[in-house]
Amino acid sequence: MLKALVFDVDGTLADTERLGHRVAFNQAFAEAGLDWVWDESLYGDLLAVTGGKERLRHFINTYRPKVPVQESKLSDFIENLQATKTRHYTALVESDGIPVRPGIIRLMKEGMAAGLRLAIATTTTLENVQALLSASFGSDAATWFEVIGAGEIVPNKKPAPDIYEYVLAELGLEAKDCLAFEDSENGLRSSLGAGIPTLVTVNDYTSDQDFTGALLVTDHLGEPEQPLICLSEAPWKKAFSLVDIDVLKQLHERWTRQKNKTTINPETDFAIL
Repeated sequence: MLKALVFDVDGTLADTERLGHRVAFNQAFAEAGLDWVWDESLYGDLLAVTGGKERLRHFINTYRPKVPVQESKLSDFIENLQATKTRHYTALVESDGIPVRPGIIRLMKEGMAAGLRLAIATTTTLENVQALLSASFGSDAATWFEVIGAGEIVPNKKPAPDIYEYVLAELGLEAKDCLAFEDSENGLRSSLGAGIPTLVTVNDYTSDQDFTGALLVTDHLGEPEQPLICLSEAPWKKAFSLVDIDVLKQLHERWTRQKNKTTINPETDFAIL
């Protein structure tokens, strides 16, 4: 039985990478007197590395920009730069907000009304998560989630499964009881590594990535006036325009039956769509 929905944050709940984190990194570079600029194309490449400090170190090691400190002080330099970036990010989100992706709030509210538990599994900091939820979802949005797994509470970031395993332990649930929502290949590898069946909603940065193993890949979750586009092989013969609780339950049942090697007839087994 489906019991919980577990959401990634950046790129899944909102387009925070392009409109938030990238902008905040550039503001932090300017404040530090650096001539570094991460344009949208470069940032898309850097997103292959999860975690802000890890992304900064990868940029320094790979692109070899001029760094104003000695190697022995590089870790402190990255730590301080990341803290400045977080300050700019939270200020940006709190002042302007970042639009939530289609279908996210609708589905969360439907899930809560149906008795499903909500959780978050992300590599971004708790401070960033709280700022986004308060500004873009509502002042009480953090209370929607029974568990918020964020930041460096686990030793390894995505694509390692650690953050999802942490959330499962905090929820007291097995992977088979949940569905995860991701937007990237690294995120999908993380959730699948923890054994959680996963839906993917792509964005401009991730649309060309490999989502083998996902239950469903779409451009977003859909709204009544803004139908989704299914980018993976459709799970049913009949078309559907949005992901709602009925769709989730049927996807979960379909996954369970495939896992148990039960025969599925797509013509008749999922007729309510």
